[in-house]
Amino acid sequence: MLDHVFTDAISALRDAFEAAFLERQAFEEHFQVDVLLGDITWETSYGLPGEGQPPRVVAHVTFDWPSWSQTAYRRWYVDEELENPPAIEMEIVLRIQRLAEMPSAAQMYATLPDASPLIGDGRLERAGLTVEIAHPDPAELLPTEEDASELEYAVEITYEGLYELAEETLADGTSSTLDDHFGALGGWVAATLVRLGDLHFAFLPAQEGEAD
Repeated sequence: MLDHVFTDAISALRDAFEAAFLERQAFEEHFQVDVLLGDITWETSYGLPGEGQPPRVVAHVTFDWPSWSQTAYRRWYVDEELENPPAIEMEIVLRIQRLAEMPSAAQMYATLPDASPLIGDGRLERAGLTVEIAHPDPAELLPTEEDASELEYAVEITYEGLYELAEETLADGTSSTLDDHFGALGGWVAATLVRLGDLHFAFLPAQEGEAD
């Protein structure tokens, strides 16, 4: 097992989300390394239990470990000097999908807060809202289908922020700081997904094999 503070943070977030009874979307998890710049990116997705595949509400999480953070971490690890603390660049995208009608941006903004709770010394700030419209391909529609113009909508709100790692956190296995900080994040994401799921939106019928 790779012994690194970045993987420690990933493990802490997984534990927090599982403790909040969220379901990991296993096929949407990726761990990537930029061979040119040296940045490391981890992506995962979690939904509410019993929502089926794909869930109607989902949280997409991205952790970025930039090369400057690795440089600062290596200097602390080798020389025991911490001038500038390394940090994880975090993004959480809250998404409602399979919508049958255009969602109300005002309703979304009124439902979701401007920022997350404190995660260490900082918060994730709301960065904006995106509405997605999916048009069916006419070539794939059957002649007997009555409504060839049926559209599918999705809406996303993004939260972004920086999580600076305290020196005690860098000592692997000796501090519960990561568990405490990401525990708060897991509870907030779960509660927010429940709030989004309670909105009175019209959804398209579930595909075969999905729970509705």
